[in-house]
Amino acid sequence: MLREIALACDLDEEMKWSKPCFTLEGKNIVIIQRMKESCALMFFKGVLLRDAKKLLRAPGENSQSSRWIKFASVEEIARMEKALKAYIREAIELEKAGAKVKLKTTAELGIPEELQNKLDKNPAFMTAFRALTPGRQRAYCIYISQAKQSATREARVEKCMPQILMGKGLND
Repeated sequence: MLREIALACDLDEEMKWSKPCFTLEGKNIVIIQRMKESCALMFFKGVLLRDAKKLLRAPGENSQSSRWIKFASVEEIARMEKALKAYIREAIELEKAGAKVKLKTTAELGIPEELQNKLDKNPAFMTAFRALTPGRQRAYCIYISQAKQSATREARVEKCMPQILMGKGLND
């Protein structure tokens, strides 16, 4: 039903990340997320939507741009069809207007002290870290800083070092 709603809004369907993704001129608008007991329609630039009906939620505590609407049943989707189409149309208009989400930089997030110390001591590691995409840098900083103890943060830095040196992200 979510697929039919998205296609009714004149979006193109592609498979991305093994999920149905709906695009406009190659730009991602919405994607259907499947979970064990629910599903969601996720808006890539959801933070920019007005959300007049207060339906949108951040998928995670560190989500900066995406927002989703979760569903537990087909009946729930059917009840919200009109609102979902309105949200999708608004997302399309934002994309046509060239709207951009201002993401926090790694510097704004703050690099954990344990990571910064290792970067300062190892120029090759610093070069590899800076070569990562901003999103990958943020993921490492968030993962490392979530540890409560300094020893655990240091262990996480050591664990991540080989992957960073290979130019890979945390979840690659």
